[in-house]
This record gives sequence, C-alpha cells and structure tokens, in this order.
Amino acid sequence: MEQKDFIKRLVKLRVDKGVSARDMSLTLGQSPSYINNIENGISLPSMTAFTYICEYFDITPHEFFDIESSNPIKEKELINAVKGLSNEQLEHLIAIAKGLKK
Repeated sequence: MEQKDFIKRLVKLRVDKGVSARDMSLTLGQSPSYINNIENGISLPSMTAFTYICEYFDITPHEFFDIESSNPIKEKELINAVKGLSNEQLEHLIAIAKGLKK
C-alpha cells in the first residue's frame, strides 16, 4: 500500500467513525495535529502508533490494509449480530446481501 492509499484509508475510517482528526489525535495521546499531519502526508505513524490506530478503530492491521472491505468496523458489527442465528435466518440474510450488491 502506498502512502496516498494509507492516507485515504485512514481518512475514510476516521470519517466513518465520525471523529475529527484532532479528537482522534488526543484520544491516541498525541499532539492535536498528529493525525492531521499523517493525513496531509507530512509524517507516517511508527509501527507502534499504527497498532494504536488499529486498536482505536477496533480493527486488525490486516483489516486496515484490506481495501476490498469498505467498512471493516460495520462488517465486524454485522458478523457479531448474526452469531446465533439459525441456518434459515442466515440464508435469508445472505440472499438480502447478494441482492444489495446487484
């Protein structure tokens, strides 16, 4: 993943979460401009900081880099919501999901 793609992914995840760059920076224990500097290509996070960013979004590094997953946070929520459903209920949900993709 190139830096521009990393930045796009970070921005999308942050916006989807509905948080400002400043608030995210402060929550991570960084300066108010930390995330803004990353999103503007001024700096990149260390590996440790990247791990904290993933934890902030409640995703794994793999999920961060999985660009086929448009919203890994919501996908995890959906997976947790379907646990315990019957096979019939799961089949209905699968049909709905396939219909939505068309």
